Amino acid sequence: MIGYNALTMATQPPRRVLEPLAPQHYLPPSVRDLRTQAVQRLQAGLFGLSAIVLIVGLANIINDRAKLSEEGTRPVPSASPSASAKANDPLADIGVVPSSMPSEAASPSPSGQPVRPH
Repeated sequence: MIGYNALTMATQPPRRVLEPLAPQHYLPPSVRDLRTQAVQRLQAGLFGLSAIVLIVGLANIINDRAKLSEEGTRPVPSASPSASAKANDPLADIGVVPSSMPSEAASPSPSGQPVRPH
């Protein structure tokens, strides 16, 4: 069963807390108010444009840096593989380990005798 308060609240219009105010007449905005609104709109527009320019500039910088780092990580094709292999094997350069390059291997002498180092 519905309580008495719930039934009466549903059937009666809501009570107003404040008494109705006296009618207010329309006052057009003054020149000072219009100028203030115009300056505020101009400031908001300029702030928005500068934010967009800043975001586009940052995106361009990020894109350029990404391209530069991408170019730096790509292997550069060398003209001769022997030059890169020679540079990558310092032990073979000083003679501790035999060289893996066939061009640097000891070639047999024309007489068929092995070449002895002096």
